[in-house]
Formats: sequence, structure tokens, C-alpha cells
Amino acid sequence: MENRALLHRSSSGLRSLFARREATVAIIVVLLAIIVGATTHGIFFTPQNLQATFISLAGYGIMAVAMTFVLITGGIDLSVGSTYGLAAMTVAALTKYYSFNIWIAVILGLLFAVGLGAVNGFFVSKVKLAPMIATIGTMSVGRGLCYVISNGSNLTPNNTTPAFRFLGSGIIGFIPMYFIIFIIIAVFAEILLKRSVPVRKVFYTGSNETAAKLSGIKTPKIKFVTYLLGGLLCGIAGILYISRFNTAAASAGRGAEMKIIAACVIGGASLTGGEGTVLGAVLGTFLMSFLDNAQVLWKISVYYQDLISGLILLLAVSIDAITHMRKR
Repeated sequence: MENRALLHRSSSGLRSLFARREATVAIIVVLLAIIVGATTHGIFFTPQNLQATFISLAGYGIMAVAMTFVLITGGIDLSVGSTYGLAAMTVAALTKYYSFNIWIAVILGLLFAVGLGAVNGFFVSKVKLAPMIATIGTMSVGRGLCYVISNGSNLTPNNTTPAFRFLGSGIIGFIPMYFIIFIIIAVFAEILLKRSVPVRKVFYTGSNETAAKLSGIKTPKIKFVTYLLGGLLCGIAGILYISRFNTAAASAGRGAEMKIIAACVIGGASLTGGEGTVLGAVLGTFLMSFLDNAQVLWKISVYYQDLISGLILLLAVSIDAITHMRKR
């Protein structure tokens, strides 16, 4: 009887562990890392490759944090990649063409990014446009501005300082500063989402907006602030990108929204709103970045890489839809 009870408790513990999406994704990430390391003769675990991977996933990770908040409210933001690119392009243009101080250019770049977020928030919360339609519009506007500002070419910023370059290319011990900033943002956002009563109103807004309104929550304001925060975080990611590579490409961030949505949904966020965690989004970003790196190390054609990313997004969305059908 004791053995049976012990087995029952163990199986219940395993079920409760795998019931948490974050735990499942974390296990998959570890297994994927082991498999890639074993099939690439340990190249995956070399310091150079890990640092490059961490830097690559940091930018996507910061934008995934922004997307998580938006998804929880029941919205979606397809302009994250354009906002990321516009912030970087603004910094490069202001310092190259007008000799702005780098830090003033950074502030203005962030203001441009926040401005795009404010436009998203206005059209979604005030005009009541569908989030997908509103953010497709700002995605096109942001990308168009990148091409207009740069005339389609890459821009290299002037007047950069060692402190500015350290943000994107510095290393503390073994860990890139870019990655450390990402982790700080993710931890702070997760604490806010879990512990802050005002911030948890995003869950109420996404779960049942009508009930949230009846309980006194100003849901339009919540949505507006959420898109505003998304613009700020994408702007920060864009600033770190230009700090890292010391150049701004007009196409920077193009297509990033698909991978970011996939990472968030894999991590437990729902496209119907009301669900999601920053931890899940971070783990989903690790999974997507490790998979991208694995495809490079396995020498898979870039054309197949886009195909695989698209299939992963379809799989993640399908799992989300099936999960909600089963709950209903």
C-alpha cells in the first residue's frame, strides 16, 4: 500500500510538473541543446557560439516580453520588428546626418519607438480597430520610414562612445552585456506581472473585457499603456542592436514578429488573451533561437529555415487552439 501511495504521489507530481507549460518547454530546451551539442561535435557549446546565440536571442527576447503583455490583453502587435528597426535607424540618421550627441539620439530613437506604440494603442483602444489591422498599418509605416531615412542602405552612426558600444558588445565574465540587459528586463517584467496588482489588470482585460469594465477597470487605458510599453521595449532592443553592430539596416527586424509570436505561444501565451508569462516567453525564445542556431550548424539551407519557422508557428498556434477547445 505504501509503495502504491508513493507511486501515486510521484505520478501526480510528474503530471503537475508537465501541466506547467514553462516546465515542459524548459525540458525541451535542455534536450534540444544536448542533441545539437552531440550532433555538432560540441561546437554548439563553444564559448563563441554560445555568446553569439545569447546575443541573437536577447533582441528577440526583449521584444517577446513586449509581445507577451499585448497577447495577454487579447491583442497582437505585428509592428514589433519595424519599431525595432526604426529606433536603430533614427539613432544612426541623427548622429550621421545631423551630428547629434549619441545619448540624445538614443532618447529620440526611443521616443520614435514609443510613438509607434502610442499609434497602435490609439487605434486599438480608442478607434476600436482590430489589433491585427492597426499593427499591420504601423508595421508598414515604420518599415517605410526606415527605407525613406536610409534610402534603402545601411547607416553607420557617428559620435558613438565606449559606454554606448559596451551596452551591445561588452562582455562581463563570459556573459554578453546585451544578454544581461535582456535578463534584467525579463525578471523585472515577470515580477510586475506576478506581484503588481495594477499590472495584473492586463489579465482581467484579456480574460473577459466586459466583466473587467463592469468591475471598474479602464480597459482602453490598459490596452493603450500595453502598446506603449511594447513600443518602448522594442525601441530598447533596437538601440542595443545598433550598439552591438554599429550599423542600422533598413531591413532590421523584418519578419521578427512571426518568431516572437511563436516563442510567446510556445511559452504559454494565448492568442485569445488572458494567459501568458514572461518566463514562458523567455523559454520559448531560447527554444526558437537554439533551433535557429542548430539549423545553421547543421548547414540547413536558409530557404528551409524559413519553412521550418513557419511550421513551428503553425504548430504552436494549433496547440493553443486545441488546448482552449478542450478546456471549453
